Amino acid sequence: MSITTLNIMMAFLVALLGMLIYRSHLMSSLLCLEGMMLSLFMLATIVSLNMNFTISFMFPVILLVFAACEAAVGLALLVMVSNTYGMDYVHNLNLLQC
Repeated sequence: MSITTLNIMMAFLVALLGMLIYRSHLMSSLLCLEGMMLSLFMLATIVSLNMNFTISFMFPVILLVFAACEAAVGLALLVMVSNTYGMDYVHNLNLLQC
């Protein structure tokens, strides 16, 4: 295992630990999710470059598209919760049910 792969895995674990520690605020949770997706994107890019298959070059791009969609939905939810309740606590999300 190279030092680059080890650093990327450590970045993923730090983002996961941040997700566990700062789970009460939506903005902190979204930032930790973005850190996790960024580390997964870098790991997928390194793996696809090492595999030398043409079809594997599409996987990091698809992962990046899903990360952008996740960020857009998360930010829309953050704006809706903060405009409605004036705070970004995660325990307010159950109040959005019909």
